Amino acid sequence: MLAWTAVHSYAVNPKSIPAVSLTPAFVEAGSPELIVVSAPKAKSVSGEWLGHKLEFFQRGPKWFALAGVDVESEPGTSTAKIFAETGSGRLDLSQAIELHPAHYRTGALTVPPKFVEPSPEEQKVIAADADLKAKVFASSASEPLWHGSFRAPVLAEPTDSFGTRRMFNGKLASIHKGMDFRAPMGTVVRASNAGVVVLARPLYYEGNCVIIDHGLGMYTVSMHFSRIDVHEGQRVVAGDKLGLSGATGRVTGPHLHWAVRWEGAYLDPAKLLRLNLNAIR
Repeated sequence: MLAWTAVHSYAVNPKSIPAVSLTPAFVEAGSPELIVVSAPKAKSVSGEWLGHKLEFFQRGPKWFALAGVDVESEPGTSTAKIFAETGSGRLDLSQAIELHPAHYRTGALTVPPKFVEPSPEEQKVIAADADLKAKVFASSASEPLWHGSFRAPVLAEPTDSFGTRRMFNGKLASIHKGMDFRAPMGTVVRASNAGVVVLARPLYYEGNCVIIDHGLGMYTVSMHFSRIDVHEGQRVVAGDKLGLSGATGRVTGPHLHWAVRWEGAYLDPAKLLRLNLNAIR
C-alpha cells in the first residue's frame, strides 16, 4: 500500500497542505505513475524520485508529472521528494511510497547465433548503436507533447511478454523491456500519442526502429519494422502511420516490439495503455 508522509521544513496549517496523489495507487516494478499535486497557489512544483527528476507541468489548479518505476527496481520503501513553491514559501510534500514486486515469467527463444555471440565487427555496430541511442535519449522536449491517453500502436493481439527473463539459445540475455504484439508482416504501425520522431533507422538488435519523444523524458520505442514511413524530426499525432511491422533485427518471426521509457526507466506498456490521461488538457 502507499504510505503518505508529508514532511515540512516549517510549521504550516495542515488544511493548507496541497493534496498529492499517485495513479495507480498500488505501485509495482514497471508501473507508470501519474503524480498529481493539487496546489492552486503554487508558482512551481518540482521533485525527484528513484534517482530521476520529476518534471511537473500545470493544468489549471493542478500540477502533473508522468513518471514510473523501472521494471528492475527492487521492492521496498522509496521517497518521492516533491516541493511546491508558493508566495509564502516552500512546501515539502515528500511522499513515502511502497514499491511492490511484479511477477514476471522466464521464456526461452532460439535466434541466429550472431545475435547471442556477435563477431568483433558486429560488436562495433552494436556499440555505435548504443552511442546513438544514448544521444537520442539525452535530450527530451521541455514540455509534454502527448495529449490524452496513449493508444495501442497496432490492431493486433498483445502478449504478456513485458518483464520476461529471456533465455536466448540457452543463455540468460536480458529482461524483456517491452510489449510484443502478434502483428503479421506488413501490419500498419501507428503513433500511440503525439510527439517528435527522434530516431527512424535500422539498428542491430532492434532492426528498423522508430523512437518518439513525447516530452519530459517520456519515449515510446517501436522495433522490427519491415518499412519505416517517417523521418527524424517529424512531428506526429496519435494515429499517424509510422510504418509497417516486420521481422528485422533480433527476432524469431514477424511482430512489433513496443517499449515505453521514462528517464531511463522501462515501464510496462500495458499499464500505460490502461492509464486514463484524457482529463489532462
